[in-house]
Amino acid sequence: MVDWLVPLCTLGGAVAGWLAAPLAERYFERPSSWARPGIAVTMAAASGALAWRLGGHAELPAYLYLAAVGSLLAFVDVAVKRLPDPYTLPSYLIGPALLGVAALAGGRYARLGHALIGLAVLWALYAVQHLFAPGAIGWGDVKLSGVLGLYLGWLGAPAWWLGVLGGFVLGGLYAAVLLATRRGSRETEIPFGPFMLAGALVGILAS
Repeated sequence: MVDWLVPLCTLGGAVAGWLAAPLAERYFERPSSWARPGIAVTMAAASGALAWRLGGHAELPAYLYLAAVGSLLAFVDVAVKRLPDPYTLPSYLIGPALLGVAALAGGRYARLGHALIGLAVLWALYAVQHLFAPGAIGWGDVKLSGVLGLYLGWLGAPAWWLGVLGGFVLGGLYAAVLLATRRGSRETEIPFGPFMLAGALVGILAS
């Protein structure tokens, strides 16, 4: 790994997060003093971690894009329980395009195929859950799931399974804590997007 890559991506993530924070804040119902530094720190940490995991491989730009859009989505979902289409839907074009460039650069066409399969299967899994339990899985979660399935699928089945299960485990633990501390009930609406993103990050880093 190039010695400067991790600190460079970490610093770049911090700057990008600070500058991009208004894109998330415009969805907030009221101004927030913590969102801008929070997004900057989150994007910096995610970018640095992905640079550590992927090094100088051609797919790194694609994953840095995921770190950027994922950080914005996580903060919006926490604030207003929403995953805006302007950040999820374009990712269905940008993600495959960036990974397609990586596949061409490294001749790893099978990985691109695995990524597209991962996208389709995870989208279908969440769509079925939304159909039978719309109160638990929102349509925004379904749209985010395909994006995460793409990036997890690129890294292979173990990363895909770990990322998917990680999201459900983290979300389940959070719900259990809310119930145990009586800060919520079974009817409490939980923003699931941040747990999906955190689980995907675990799958990426641990694969």
